[in-house]
Amino acid sequence: MSQVVERTNMQLAYSRVMKNRGAPGVDGMRCGELKAWLQANWVRVKQDLLAGRYRPQSVRRVDIPKPQGGVRTLGVPTVVDRLIQQALHQVMQPIFEPTLSGSSYGFRPGRSARQAVAQATEHIRSGKRWVIDMDLEKFFDRVNHDVLMARVTRQVQDRKVLHLIRSFLQAGMMADGIETVREQGTPQGGPLSPLLSNILLTDLDRELERRGLSFCRYADDCNIYVGSQRAGQRIMAGITAFLTERLKLSVNAAKSAVARPWERKFLGYSVTSQRTLKIRIAKPSIDRLRHSVGEICAQGRGRVLLDTIERLNSILRGWMNYFSLTQSRRPIEELDAWVRRRLRCLVWRQWKRPHTRESKMRSLGLDAQRAWKSSVNGRGPWWNAGAKHMVAALPPK
Repeated sequence: MSQVVERTNMQLAYSRVMKNRGAPGVDGMRCGELKAWLQANWVRVKQDLLAGRYRPQSVRRVDIPKPQGGVRTLGVPTVVDRLIQQALHQVMQPIFEPTLSGSSYGFRPGRSARQAVAQATEHIRSGKRWVIDMDLEKFFDRVNHDVLMARVTRQVQDRKVLHLIRSFLQAGMMADGIETVREQGTPQGGPLSPLLSNILLTDLDRELERRGLSFCRYADDCNIYVGSQRAGQRIMAGITAFLTERLKLSVNAAKSAVARPWERKFLGYSVTSQRTLKIRIAKPSIDRLRHSVGEICAQGRGRVLLDTIERLNSILRGWMNYFSLTQSRRPIEELDAWVRRRLRCLVWRQWKRPHTRESKMRSLGLDAQRAWKSSVNGRGPWWNAGAKHMVAALPPK
């Protein structure tokens, strides 16, 4: 605990919390108010931490929709509790990092989702053309506190730290002014939850390694690669039993399967079914991007086009940076053309009247006759967005 509250560690934790910003917790305190609060209260908080008296506040419940349906429950701690969790994380991470598996990629320094995808592709290319795609049912909501704390205790002996971690796990969850007691789960939203999830699931990694299996795990998303369907079904049954008995976790049978890799997705990616395997973007990932672009364009009716383009650019750049591993160009080219057509559709709607459309197209270089005929063609916005006159008026550049 003395390492946690040490000045340099706390300063680093403060800078990371301020960088990440984040929403206020149940007390309503924002990140910008944290410095003044600490100047007035840090001495007392530090004494409470060293004496083992500190009690975290309840977390604020936030439900966000999942892309595949349903909701993901986040627990947003207060900014002070986020600071303490971050300080704990910085001390615990170097202790547990050497104990984690080389096939685990989630929430670890120097590791990324793209590295996990690249490793998974290598397993498939080596001849393991069946995948056990395991989905842990509501993992972050179902973590057994006793099982998790037993794994933490293997490396951490400070009773005050252990008591503080359990206090964070058991902090109540507040929604609409009503607090509910938590007896299980480590809700996403705090800096400590990702590390705790890796600590718990390391036992799964070791079991897979003991069996000599090729796998990749990113947080609770785990794919195991085998050479036949029969082997996959046998391993699925064995690992499901291991998770239930040892870690008190359950596998979502509806979302888990033994299948061909090109029939499943992993971290937004998939692969082609040809003999020469290629990494491609999974269709649901493309569909989600189309939905996001559509929403931004729909909100752009009353905006200057440049504002909409700037909003799109931040999303498109981030999306393309993440999916830069893809080896299939066609979906990217099709998306590129589709986004430009959406923008032309937006412009056509903004022009509204035939007279406006005619004058705008003339100002963009179309001759008078073509501009007039195009403006009164009676077709809808989407058809016009893909027509030659709009491509000529608003070319890709």
